[in-house]
Amino acid sequence: MRNLISSLPAIACFRAAAEFESFSQAAAKLNLTHSAISRAVRLLEQDLGTPLFTRQHRRVFLTDAGRDFARAVALGLGGIEAAAQAIHLARQDRPITLSCEPTLLMRWLIPRIGAFRAAHPTLHINLVAGGGPVTLGTGIDFAIRRNDFDWPAQYHASHLFDERTGPVCRPEHLFRLRDLPPLHSKTRPEAWARWCAVADQPLPNLPGQSFEHFYFSLQAAVAGLGIAIGPWHLVQDDLASGQLAAPFGFVPDGSSYHLLSANALPESGPAMALYTWLRSLDAPDRRQKVP
Repeated sequence: MRNLISSLPAIACFRAAAEFESFSQAAAKLNLTHSAISRAVRLLEQDLGTPLFTRQHRRVFLTDAGRDFARAVALGLGGIEAAAQAIHLARQDRPITLSCEPTLLMRWLIPRIGAFRAAHPTLHINLVAGGGPVTLGTGIDFAIRRNDFDWPAQYHASHLFDERTGPVCRPEHLFRLRDLPPLHSKTRPEAWARWCAVADQPLPNLPGQSFEHFYFSLQAAVAGLGIAIGPWHLVQDDLASGQLAAPFGFVPDGSSYHLLSANALPESGPAMALYTWLRSLDAPDRRQKVP
């Protein structure tokens, strides 16, 4: 039986083109030319005997056959990549690269990673900041992400902790909560509305201030500029040191954090050691009330 696909590299070009439904974006991702992607796709179409894309006004759209083939390609290459990563991670002397959302990395993970290194001196973790969609297996082994976006179906998500949020401010401001301006962030614009809905509290009616990133709104609360919505994991150190107080405690907001991997975690080894340690950091929250 002859090989139906005459060019395996064309599969990678098609996969990128199907992901974006754009030859230009696929070319940019693979560092190829637009014409190289187009030729690869046409070669596949000749092999399969059917169009995989429709071309309309410099745009391309997957046909039904193209969509079916894209799913098969993602499943097949995903399995290959997962197996390759499993073999790669089996070497305990190889550093593990872990991507983590920037604010969580700064306020939660970095202050604690020394304890992991002390407990596992032979395991080396490289930390990189990153949020939202991530491609595993291209320099990144694992990623810590909140489930506020759709990650690839073939990724394995291991639950770390549920998000618990509550208003936080300087302790000396506890007796004037109604006068404190609310602090917002453009990266989580719904934070106040979500907490008020879950906690059955009215929305603040004072004019507030909005910051570019969530981290800045929390720093503004530490500086005494107002009251911000703070996730427990991001403010627990400030609560412990007395820089912040949480007058209403913390409640689950319906979201959660997960450790993303290309395949299911093995029962033992570096990956499981990392996951077990991360899970151990989800200590009970310290609820603070107005005296």
